[in-house]
Parts: sequence; C-alpha cells; structure tokens
Amino acid sequence: MKTLMGLVIAGAAVMLLSAPAWAGNKHVDEAIHHAKEAVEHGKQGHADVALKHAEGALEHAKGAQKEVKSPHLDEGVKHLEEAVSHGKQGHADAIVKHADTAVMHLSEVK
Repeated sequence: MKTLMGLVIAGAAVMLLSAPAWAGNKHVDEAIHHAKEAVEHGKQGHADVALKHAEGALEHAKGAQKEVKSPHLDEGVKHLEEAVSHGKQGHADAIVKHADTAVMHLSEVK
C-alpha cells in the first residue's frame, strides 16, 4: 500500500512539474483565436470587424512576446501588424492573407 501511494504521489509530481511543457500560452491561444476570427470576417468582406480581431490578436501576440521567445511568434506579430495596417485601409482581402499567415506561425509557437 505504501508503494502504491508513493507511485501515485510521484506520478502527480511529475505531471505538475511537466505541465508547462504541454500547457499552451494563454496569449498565444487568444492571438490565434482572434486571428482566425479576423480571417473569417475578412472573407465575408467585413473589414471593420476583421480589423478589430486583428488588433486583438496583435495585442495578445505582443503580450506573448514578453513571456515566450520564438521566431514563429515574431513572424506572427509581423503579419498581424500588416493585417492591422491593411485593415485600417479597409482591405479585407489583405487582412485575410496576413491573419491567415499569422495563424500558421502562431500555431507553431512552442
């Protein structure tokens, strides 16, 4: 019984200590969510709503940069900045292009 309890405790400790390795970054997750929303609204021609989501995605991606160092995150930020820039000009198709590329990069952030 003692051995079994020891194994359970050891297993729980391993899971807790390794949690950061398999837990996603909240900012990255939110950035991906908003970038996907920007893509969907951009495809519908709603540049104004797509812009709001691209701005939200950019805010979260920049927040993630304070916690995570990743070239994919940096590329995601660049594309979100482009999406926002084009969104301010009402270019829904460009928002789609850049936000979609940002999703691809952000999805690779470890």
